[in-house]
Amino acid sequence: MQVLADSDDLRAQEAIAYFVYRSIREIGSLAAALGGLDALVFTAGIGENSPKIRAAIVEKLDWLGFELDNAANNSNNLLITKRGAVSTAWVIPTNEELIIAHHMHRRVAAK
Repeated sequence: MQVLADSDDLRAQEAIAYFVYRSIREIGSLAAALGGLDALVFTAGIGENSPKIRAAIVEKLDWLGFELDNAANNSNNLLITKRGAVSTAWVIPTNEELIIAHHMHRRVAAK
């Protein structure tokens, strides 16, 4: 995603726009199936490291009660929506390698 974001190639910008569109579409579909959303969590590579992508997604979800706090988002705060917003968006860091190592250690130790 960072390579695409850094590129001046129109195709790169179209790829980002398509990613954002599909993200919004899937979130909207889930919101409809669930009868709304209380929170949205961004995690892993793109979710943790791309304020621009998070903003593009959250700003299109205002109809669900999300209100982006641009300063919080650009600072990579955990909470990136305005306090008091109907729905909240969060950036939750992950550590997949640690979890995998933990599970493998338990498995090996059990033998």
